[in-house]
Amino acid sequence: MFGRGYLSLAVLFVTSTIGATCAVAQNGRVQNIVLVHGAWVDGSGWRPVYEILTHAGYKVSVVQEPLTSFDADVAATRRTLALQEGRVVLVRHSYGGSVITEAGNDPHVAALVYVAAHMPDAGESEALDGKRFPSDLTRSGFIRKTPDGFNFLDPSAFPSYFAADLPLELAQFEASSQVLTAIADFSATITAPAWRSVPSWMIVALNDRVISPDLERWYAKRAHSHVTEIRGASHSVYESQPKEVAAVIEEAARSVSP
Repeated sequence: MFGRGYLSLAVLFVTSTIGATCAVAQNGRVQNIVLVHGAWVDGSGWRPVYEILTHAGYKVSVVQEPLTSFDADVAATRRTLALQEGRVVLVRHSYGGSVITEAGNDPHVAALVYVAAHMPDAGESEALDGKRFPSDLTRSGFIRKTPDGFNFLDPSAFPSYFAADLPLELAQFEASSQVLTAIADFSATITAPAWRSVPSWMIVALNDRVISPDLERWYAKRAHSHVTEIRGASHSVYESQPKEVAAVIEEAARSVSP
């Protein structure tokens, strides 16, 4: 049979392992993070933020939206939320802000984090709100359309408008691997905005050329969001400055934890 020393070591190992895996969950802290991407890209861009948060002990899920309709994107987000055990910080980039505004009333959601994102109210769409503060992109003519109702950003313009602070090779790859997005997604209207009942955070990317930083500030002021402005950040701030983005997400998780 095993000796007392062996059993003591075994107990110590099990105890330390449980302690490590439950570090974030202790005292009821929010430990689940759900990340949602925006138009024209997929969830892989969240990898730098994902790695920081998982290293810190959070359970992170990344939604892969079809971008074929607003309802389908909301459903994909809700499907992932339904798999969570416990409370969640729901994070969204760009067009995805509209999606979490609609999907964020899920009972799992404890906080919303908008990363250079849209934040419409009931009866509004991001296309309508974008007219308040037109962005460089909306004035550029670089948004291309397909005959069957999808759009994308001209690959030649993608690096400078969407990802100016990413390495050029990465920006060019993302330009060539865009997920074509249903044009109707951008005019979908919100029914019950989650930010009216759930605390929210907004990251303003000060060099954003896809969504005007002034619009991001306007959204945040209306929603009484906690605001972080990041200098030099393009629309791809979640990839180019993941430490700063992850820090805001962790701040949200701590703030809504008991």
